[in-house]
Amino acid sequence: MSRDADTPSSPPAPSGWRKDLGLLRQRDLRLLLTSRLISDFGTGIAPIALAFGVLALPGGDASTLGLVLLCAALPRTVFLLFGGVLADRVDRARLMVWAEWMAAAAQFVAAGLFLAGRASVTALAALAVVNGISVALFYPSMTGLVPQVAGEEDLQSANALIRLSSNISMIVGTALGGVLVATVGAGWALFVDAISFAVSGWLLFLVRTTAQARAQADSSMLTDLREGWREFRARRWVWLVVLLFSIANFGFTAAIGVLGPVRSLESWGGAGGWAFVLSAFSLGTVVGVVVAMRLRPSRPLYVAMVAQVFVALPLFALASPWPIVVVAALAFVSGVCVDVFEVLWQTALQQNIPRDALSRVSAYDWLGSLALTPIALATAGALELTIGLENALWVCAALGSAATLALLDPQVRGLRSGRAAGSGADLLAQG
Repeated sequence: MSRDADTPSSPPAPSGWRKDLGLLRQRDLRLLLTSRLISDFGTGIAPIALAFGVLALPGGDASTLGLVLLCAALPRTVFLLFGGVLADRVDRARLMVWAEWMAAAAQFVAAGLFLAGRASVTALAALAVVNGISVALFYPSMTGLVPQVAGEEDLQSANALIRLSSNISMIVGTALGGVLVATVGAGWALFVDAISFAVSGWLLFLVRTTAQARAQADSSMLTDLREGWREFRARRWVWLVVLLFSIANFGFTAAIGVLGPVRSLESWGGAGGWAFVLSAFSLGTVVGVVVAMRLRPSRPLYVAMVAQVFVALPLFALASPWPIVVVAALAFVSGVCVDVFEVLWQTALQQNIPRDALSRVSAYDWLGSLALTPIALATAGALELTIGLENALWVCAALGSAATLALLDPQVRGLRSGRAAGSGADLLAQG
């Protein structure tokens, strides 16, 4: 025991909320949190502004809106692996700066087109491609940057604070987006979104990170991808969870994106009822972060997957259908459990993946989780026409529960908290 620990005048170490909020005194983490708060505020505005802006164009309908959204989704998926490789080669904070400023430029142009009365589906689709690429560059970098601005023992709290700021700002941004579109139009709403990206990029530019372990700059992109894949597949708990989530996200995307609004129109009066359900889910995500900040499980992934058991409950309620108050209550529980999982999952990756490969493994994570979502959006309507709304929702509920199968795996149940040693090559050699 150290002598200082026995000194009566030594102040007690902070704990609980004091310790978590004390992380805000760390300059670079505070800049990162503020960046996410501002950027995600604008991100909450954008979908409403873009949707109603496109629908207001001559000939604008669900098909043209779907085309614009697809032009954002495809490059987001295609360029994720490239983003992961690049983030492991260069300064992650600087790459995030350029990603935010790319998005800002695209949104400034889109806002200008709407305000000048020159917007077209073709132009908006092209700008959506730029936005999709910026997202693919940003998120693998984000996963790798957090350990550079937070200490090993603070990773879970840092991830939780980032999720908390993101969730709150998205809720506020979504609410304001509807007001802006209704009062001043989609162009000005997108202008606010563009400013949020620009300010976020400037804040990230001020971040000074610790030294970053980097992939070999003289290696080829293909070699880096293979090494990232080796790190990804060497840990069954990683690839199994990602595989099962790709199936679960298909079910959730089809249900929440397409079939849920149809159910609300038939059973609960339309948009008002569906907004009530989504608001309950959003509130749950905020509470989920608060819960995750207090959890310190010795087996974090086991706790994360137990929480995942409850995530699909609102899908079963939609299929039944149960009263809207019950659906909203289950959506709240789902939101809580989603963010408990997210915080513990991100922390597990950051503690167990070598730092020089973390962004590439994160890119494979994002790619696997999102790969089927465009297909889900494209096929949900056909599924409903083929087997009916209720049966389609039961299918989505079953698919949405797929992630819980990870609890059957001993690696998932047994993963311990704390940094694990060993590279992917070592783990594969061990069998």
